[in-house]
Amino acid sequence: MIPSNEMPAKSALFDVECPCCKAKLSVDPATKAVITFEEPPRQRTVEDLEVAARALRGESARREELFQKSVEANKNSADVLSRKFDELLKKAKSDDPSKPPPKPLGLD
Repeated sequence: MIPSNEMPAKSALFDVECPCCKAKLSVDPATKAVITFEEPPRQRTVEDLEVAARALRGESARREELFQKSVEANKNSADVLSRKFDELLKKAKSDDPSKPPPKPLGLD
């Protein structure tokens, strides 16, 4: 720990503007850390609320359609898993038990 009478001098923060997002950053040169961050003002993305409302209604219909597809896929998943299990069991029964299993990584 640094004794109180030997504290390093406070360095002044300097401001930097991010070239990508135009955010204002205050950086401490001693610690090389961002002390404060100020987001740039955002522009309005929606000019007409009616257009935005129609877009949201369309999105809800699309989400509902995707959800219904997911539900149908889950309903059939038990049948699919059962079918896969039966096929793998049939293959396991037909394999020769005296034959050694294949070596990993294809090494012979």
